[in-house]
Amino acid sequence: MTDFDALPPCSILLLAGGQGQRMGGRDKGLIEWRGEPLIQHLQRLTRPLTDDLIISCNRNRERYARFADRLVQDDDSDFPGPYAGIRAALAVARHGFLLVMPCDSPLLDRDLLQGLRRTAAAHPGTPVMVRQGEQWEPLLCCIPTVHAPVFEDHWQRGQRSPRRTMAELGAVALQCDADDPRLANFNTPDLLIDIKPWSAG
Repeated sequence: MTDFDALPPCSILLLAGGQGQRMGGRDKGLIEWRGEPLIQHLQRLTRPLTDDLIISCNRNRERYARFADRLVQDDDSDFPGPYAGIRAALAVARHGFLLVMPCDSPLLDRDLLQGLRRTAAAHPGTPVMVRQGEQWEPLLCCIPTVHAPVFEDHWQRGQRSPRRTMAELGAVALQCDADDPRLANFNTPDLLIDIKPWSAG
């Protein structure tokens, strides 16, 4: 039995529903890096970890469908942000935890995801967020799905910050170094060129 097998099962959400403004409006998850769409790098990493892989997307649903067990989309067509995708996935997740990550971070690795899951298991009922140095990374998190009604209530009251909702729920940190290369975010065309693959070995 692997360490992953010993952890509670989780649903996984890949966030690909953004407007891609810094990418010139392109659908970020489908932009190629190293010969594959960004979403495919994350799908390959996460596929062995769950039987409930969810992608939040608002465009190109046919293309995303082959990478996921199911898709969710925002109620609002004006790209209201990642909170909408998290809220939608929490409402349909099959397992007790929802592991969340953005589609434009293809250098994430199993150790980091394992750390999020292990920390969540050690703090039952409490969300876990990555903290890079002193900066919280709310789109890299593990949320107990029991909090779906809280996210829905906050959404209805106008909340659009996942970090604020998780802070109110007493979120704990998975601490990473400020310069952790696994957390590189490919959110501009230049970064797709400049950031090189990272290997722990």
